[in-house]
Amino acid sequence: MANIENQKFIALDISGKNYLYWVLDVKLHLSAKKLRHTIEEDNAASSEERATALIFLRHHIDDGLKYEYLTVENPLELWQNLNDRFEHLKAVLLPKALND
Repeated sequence: MANIENQKFIALDISGKNYLYWVLDVKLHLSAKKLRHTIEEDNAASSEERATALIFLRHHIDDGLKYEYLTVENPLELWQNLNDRFEHLKAVLLPKALND
């Protein structure tokens, strides 16, 4: 229960059904913390910034995803892995949302 209270927003579901909302929330929160560059290509983030961003990302993903990406130690790599896994949902969800 304490984990839920510490989250800034809903964690990314393992099915990816909330991926589009999650991406927006993560980008906004990392920007506010001045850590958004940690999930961008060719960044010069310090090891402390990378660690803070990775902790933040892992704190906001489903436990199943945490386990699956357990060995990922770079926030950019985790971001790209999740993007590769769920990006296709934009093609499915956005047209449906636009038609609703």
